[in-house]
Amino acid sequence: MNLPKFFAELKRRNVYKVAIAYGVVGWLLVQVATQVFPFFEIPNWAVRLVVLLIVIGFPIALVIAWAFELTPEGIKRTEDVDPAGKHFGGGAWIYIVLIAAALSVGLFFLGRYTAPTSKNSGASEKSIAVLPFESLSEDKANAYFADGIQDEILARLSKIADLKVISRTSTQKYKSAPANLRDVAQQLGVANVLEGSVQKAADQVRVTVQLINALNDSHLWAETYDRKLVDLFQVESDVAQKIAGSLEAKLTGREKIDIAAAVGTKIPEAYDAYLHARALLNRQGTEDLQKAIGFSRRAVELDPNFAEAWALLAGAESQKYFFPDHSPEQLARARSASETALRLAPDLAEAHAAMGEFYYYCLRDYDRALAELSIARQRAPNNSNAVLDIALVQRRQGKFDASIELLQKVSALDPLNEDVWANLGRGYRGNRNFDQARTMFDRVLAIAPDDTEIISQKAETYLAQGDLETAWRMMKDIKFPPISRGFGSYLNLLVYQRRYDDVFAMVSSVLEKEKNLPPIFIAFSHLSFGNYSRSKGEEAKARSYFVEAKKELEKIRAAGDSGLLAAGALLQVEARLRHRDAVEQLAAEKLKATQNDKWQSPREEEEIAHGYTILGDFERALPLLKHALAVPSAESLTPAYLRIDPEWDPVRNDPRFQKLANAKP
Repeated sequence: MNLPKFFAELKRRNVYKVAIAYGVVGWLLVQVATQVFPFFEIPNWAVRLVVLLIVIGFPIALVIAWAFELTPEGIKRTEDVDPAGKHFGGGAWIYIVLIAAALSVGLFFLGRYTAPTSKNSGASEKSIAVLPFESLSEDKANAYFADGIQDEILARLSKIADLKVISRTSTQKYKSAPANLRDVAQQLGVANVLEGSVQKAADQVRVTVQLINALNDSHLWAETYDRKLVDLFQVESDVAQKIAGSLEAKLTGREKIDIAAAVGTKIPEAYDAYLHARALLNRQGTEDLQKAIGFSRRAVELDPNFAEAWALLAGAESQKYFFPDHSPEQLARARSASETALRLAPDLAEAHAAMGEFYYYCLRDYDRALAELSIARQRAPNNSNAVLDIALVQRRQGKFDASIELLQKVSALDPLNEDVWANLGRGYRGNRNFDQARTMFDRVLAIAPDDTEIISQKAETYLAQGDLETAWRMMKDIKFPPISRGFGSYLNLLVYQRRYDDVFAMVSSVLEKEKNLPPIFIAFSHLSFGNYSRSKGEEAKARSYFVEAKKELEKIRAAGDSGLLAAGALLQVEARLRHRDAVEQLAAEKLKATQNDKWQSPREEEEIAHGYTILGDFERALPLLKHALAVPSAESLTPAYLRIDPEWDPVRNDPRFQKLANAKP
């Protein structure tokens, strides 16, 4: 073949011109399809079809350009055209190319800078939310299984530092496949969403997933897996790896190993029990916690080397010790599970998180808790629970500003978690930043408008500033459950208004109507009735109530509950009974228990100061009050409380007390 002659023939037949013009016009059509079609909500398959047709049409256009010629008389075969005659060409094709090129470049940059991309939506391109997986199992009792698979995928994604992964607490508020996907993504602050479904029959499982760019509704990747139950960890690893690849997330060597790591059991029943426990722990409530502990224990009984199940059990046992079972036996169970998890898997993020929770909830050893939780965060930087725990530990250590800053970071990973915003509100309230605290509580109420606990905490911020009227207006029509913080706050508000008869009536009504009330409520009822009788000048009757309250509180402590709530109530009772030695003993106990807790200890100082004031020893109370007023703490003391609380009436005319009560906040 004579190549120079062949290329000359290509030029003569306008093949070059057609190729250039086709390429530019084709690129223009691609820009129109990708930038304009989504605006009119044209399906993505139409965009793919346009691109495919353009690619297929290119060689066809070149063949036509070789075989035919456009002349003033119309289209003719090239062999029938006089080479010296007039045919397609001239300068017209150059104008077509230039116009098409200008339009395509304009559309490219228009789409890049004005389309709903991650930059102007505020969402990172490497951000993702895993929505609840739909359960397609015929057996509705298997719904927990879809939750467990979702959690396992999230656990692996949380280990990738280059991603932003939204916590399940926020995503569970949505449906499996919401119609308004872009709105959901914007509410969660992400660019991408993973949807999925799970179908389980016996030991066979089908998992279907699809990764979607929610800002332009483009499907990035989809897959269906059919596996045996114990092989699901491979699915979870594969999904996490493909998501990371699709979002171009950079993985460190350690992250690759952690994502690919197998779940530590080959026993189907153990894995099923583990997933059941995971699903239950996503809920809140003592009953669900106990059920989760039961399934976790079954998992480790079936496979004693199942490290992930031990870590899950350890966290649940520690939470149970914190509330409601503050007994030595429960402490031993929490310790054993935590130590076993870490021994079996010393590199597992969840094991370090569980050990950190043990130190935090059970031993109140905040330095060691922070060390373990920090390791967990390093291994799983997107695990919002570990980051939240670190923020709460920092608060206990007195690092109040650092705690608030970290809580704000948690809110980005878990924007619809009421607990995060509530803790931010409590943090600002403890710092006596009342306006900011109310803003945070309003964020909670935007998510959960009927949360009476948060309403009571918001009302308390007004009370702390001495605004009884606003606090009462917010709370007066709410029916608080008897066993709740809000109920106690409501009673306190009545006391501050010196409405003792109403307090007596409310408590009496609860005792009459409610069954199986916890012992601590019975004890507080006797204490409340004693204070009521004192307000009526019935000292002998008041003393009998205080004696009954003491008996109940001592039973509680004898049963293993040496918690601060029972100790604080007992201190008040002993002070009313004029038992100075008992007051001093309990005061020493409370101060020792909170000596490393900068968040709680000022509250204990306030209670102890109150006890000494009841005993007529304001000299001992004064320095404690001064310190409690000067530092941040949980619902920190304010001068307004000193002014409105009738419990301080015995020293109200003392100049030293007046100076504290009238100090500027």
